[in-house]
Amino acid sequence: MILLGLDPGLGTTGWGLIRAEGNRLSHIANGRLKTDSAQPLPRRLAHLDAQLAALIVDRAPDGAAVEEVFVNANPQSTLKLGQARGVVICAAARAGIDVGEYAPAVVKKAVVGVGNADKAQVHAMIARLLPGTKIDGADAADALAVAICHAHHVASARRGVL
Repeated sequence: MILLGLDPGLGTTGWGLIRAEGNRLSHIANGRLKTDSAQPLPRRLAHLDAQLAALIVDRAPDGAAVEEVFVNANPQSTLKLGQARGVVICAAARAGIDVGEYAPAVVKKAVVGVGNADKAQVHAMIARLLPGTKIDGADAADALAVAICHAHHVASARRGVL
């Protein structure tokens, strides 16, 4: 099963593709989708949608997952993140892909074992779980973490554990 993890953002959306075969995970690819901050919001959202649609057509994932929105101190930033997240979910759903959604603490627990892990711990575990992977920045690393979390949840659901 090929799983696409997504870390949505208006400026940069990280993506990571992994293959899950039972309990074995392997890295396929990862990267970042970027939008131009000089462009108006509707164009940026449309550009994000087009980039993600092309990625989905090119890579044909079997499933996708995104991190749930966390509320931060800046309401405008939270709103823009929510809009980008909506585009990401819609692009995957439009392609017929089921989308899992996970809270940040759930992702951290799936990858590190504790829900309050910091980014450095998460990234170190990704390097262990997907050895030899060259990660294209923090956004891509976060997306790979979301994909790994989804792989664990899909495997548990198949075993009837969840």
